[in-house]
Amino acid sequence: MKYLNLLAVTLFGLMLWQAVVWLTGAPPFILPSPQRVAMAMFTSRALIAENALVTGVEVLLGLLIGTGLGMATAIHLALSPLARRLVLPLLIFTQAVPVFALAPILTLWFGYGMASKVVMAIFIIYFPVTSSFYDGLSRTDQGWLDLARTMGAKRGRVVWHIRIPAALPALGTGLRLAAVYAPIGAVIGEWVGASKGLGYLMLFANGRAKTDLMFASLIVLAIMAITLHWLVGLLARRLEEYARPGAARVSGLV
Repeated sequence: MKYLNLLAVTLFGLMLWQAVVWLTGAPPFILPSPQRVAMAMFTSRALIAENALVTGVEVLLGLLIGTGLGMATAIHLALSPLARRLVLPLLIFTQAVPVFALAPILTLWFGYGMASKVVMAIFIIYFPVTSSFYDGLSRTDQGWLDLARTMGAKRGRVVWHIRIPAALPALGTGLRLAAVYAPIGAVIGEWVGASKGLGYLMLFANGRAKTDLMFASLIVLAIMAITLHWLVGLLARRLEEYARPGAARVSGLV
């Protein structure tokens, strides 16, 4: 039923798109029809695939590294009052800086290659992962913590066996947000300066009035983002299942 709904929404969107083209009479270089975009996607499939691979690698690297850094930061914040006083205000301050303003600086520092785009993706997803996971670590059920102290569990075991598993649903929420934001970060970096990637291909097509190719690249990017969000959603559900506390987990404390 879910896939039928998705198919119905897609068909409705295509029909609405075609109706707008017919009613407005917009020329192809302003608003190409779905048929023109499909033809551009087919004829330029090798070019689109080559650039989509570059963007996909940037997004995955940014997601993996950003998630790892965010989790490590959240755990450190949960364990250290000094870190909370020093790092939390800094994290909030970084979110006040427009992400578009950082792209030229990162390109200047890391070059026009893949590194600056990966760093951009890391930067844009780091805060959602850190804040979500830290919030989960801070909301551990007090009953489980009291039981752990009663059993004489050490601090490290309490974190590993109780607090981290209990915070996994919150981490899943942060990962869902990160899956949406990571492609945005990579494409913003490509717009500022790149020689490959879907963002670069969209600028290239726009500069040459190849609007059908630009739309085709945008659709491929959207499909990549939706697929990534779906895969991360599956992972988040597995984390939520693992987060359910049990006697075996508590017995591993001592």
